[in-house]
Amino acid sequence: MPAASHPFELSGRDVWVIGGAGYLGRPVVAQIAALGGRVLCADLGERAAAFVAEHSLADAVTPVALDVRNSAEMEAFLTSQMAARGVPHGLVVMTYASTAKRLEELGEAEFDAVNHGNLTATFLLARAVGERMAARGSGSIVLFSSMYGSVSPDPRVYEAPMNPNPIEYGIGKAGIQQMARYLAVHWGRRGVRVNCISPGPFPNPDIQRDHAAFVQRLAEKSPLGRVGQSREIAGAVSFLLGDAASYITGQNLAVDGGWTAW
Repeated sequence: MPAASHPFELSGRDVWVIGGAGYLGRPVVAQIAALGGRVLCADLGERAAAFVAEHSLADAVTPVALDVRNSAEMEAFLTSQMAARGVPHGLVVMTYASTAKRLEELGEAEFDAVNHGNLTATFLLARAVGERMAARGSGSIVLFSSMYGSVSPDPRVYEAPMNPNPIEYGIGKAGIQQMARYLAVHWGRRGVRVNCISPGPFPNPDIQRDHAAFVQRLAEKSPLGRVGQSREIAGAVSFLLGDAASYITGQNLAVDGGWTAW
C-alpha cells in the first residue's frame, strides 16, 4: 500500500466503489477523488457514466456498468478490472437489494433473490478482492450495513403511506455486519482490514420532497434531531480506507445521528 504523507490522504491508491453512483455513493466517490485516490465507480447501467460526466470527474474516476446480482457479469468484471488496474488498495461495497414489500406479502423467491443481492453478491466481491489483497499483504475493505442491521424499524415512524423497512433488508444488513467481522479475522494476519458502516436515516431527495411528515418523524427519533446528509457518509468511508484507521478492523461504524444509542 503506498505510504500517504497525511493519515487522511489517499494519494496513489486505487479504490473500487461498487454502487458508487447512488445517493450515498456519489459523495463517497467524489471525496476519495478529492483526497487523491483513483476511483473505479461501478453501478447499474449508465448510472456511473452519467454521474462522472455530470460532475466532471473523468480525470480521477472511471465509470463501469455492473449488476452484482448477475454472478457471471461480476466474474467478468473482476477479471477485466484486475487485468487493467491490478489489485485495488481499497474496496467499498455499497450495493443493496430490497422488495419494499410488507412482511405478509413477501414471497419465498423474492426473499431468496434479495438475500443474493445483499449477502451473496457482497460475499463474492469481498472474497475475490480480499484474497488478492491478502496475497499482496495489504488492503482495506469497507462493507455497508444499516441501522436496521442492528435494530428493528419502529412502526410508529412508518405511518401510511410509508411501509416499515422490509424484513429481508434488515436481515441482509445484519449479515453484512457479521461478514465484516469474520473476514477481518480471516485476513487480519495477512494485512487486510475489513470494516462496516451502518448509515442511519438518510432519506433520498425524492422522499424528502414528497414525504415531509415521514422525514420529520425520522428526524425526531434521532438524538441529533435531524436526518443525515449524504456527504456525511463520505468522511467515515475515507477514514476507514486510509492510514488514520490502520489499527481498526472488524468494526461496525454507525453513522446514524445516534439512532442506535437509545
